[in-house]
Amino acid sequence: MRVYVVKVRWWYLLLVLMLAFLSMVPQLRAPLIISVLSKGRLVPIYSVQTAEKKVAFSFDATWGADLTDEILEILQDHGIKTTFFLAGCWVDKHPDYVVKIAAAGHELGNHSYSHPHMNTLSEQGIAFELQKNEHLIHELTGQKTTLFRPPFGEYSNEVISVASALGYQTIQWSVDSLDWKNLSSSQIYERVMGQIKPGSIVLFHNAAPGTPGAIRRLIPDLLAQGYEIVPVSQLLHKGDYYIDHAGTQRPGKGGS
Repeated sequence: MRVYVVKVRWWYLLLVLMLAFLSMVPQLRAPLIISVLSKGRLVPIYSVQTAEKKVAFSFDATWGADLTDEILEILQDHGIKTTFFLAGCWVDKHPDYVVKIAAAGHELGNHSYSHPHMNTLSEQGIAFELQKNEHLIHELTGQKTTLFRPPFGEYSNEVISVASALGYQTIQWSVDSLDWKNLSSSQIYERVMGQIKPGSIVLFHNAAPGTPGAIRRLIPDLLAQGYEIVPVSQLLHKGDYYIDHAGTQRPGKGGS
């Protein structure tokens, strides 16, 4: 009988501790287990079908912040708003820049908390990565993130389904500047100009050495060609749409 009572007390204590932990971590209160119901292959958005000359610039922030002021200044000089996909580990290190980017009117996207290989995580792990980072960004800026870019561009049905259940659209890119390979500004410029078209989503990084010089040239040249550079969410179709096998978001019959 004594052994039985001890076991009950330990399980009771464990339950109390778990409930106490959950109460202290708001981002874990929502259910974390989301079943993957789709039997087909899910695809993120790489680009958008549009007749308008609109493109989106996006900047992933995962390492360093030294060039962020220069990038923000260039964008401000041209009145351009873009999307910054922030990793939570970067948010922890540079909270002042998170606030600064948001205050400048740019859109904030979720790039996971620890920048892991998402395909190796369970549903709970995927949800934790998104929710923890969402909580950090919201606490700093009051801005709710609705766009998710998976680290390394890796995704699966499970990753997209969990993100969708948490209210996120999963966003990739159709033009990779390759600035993360430390290309020169001229190389980045030529690469982007050679691939960009209406509906493109361009990938940059806020800490790549060649990026400021490249966008300093890209923005006026694209504007001169009649392009409008917008945040990712402003490029996307609202309402009825579908994503084809290549990752192009297309309007449905009732879409815009």
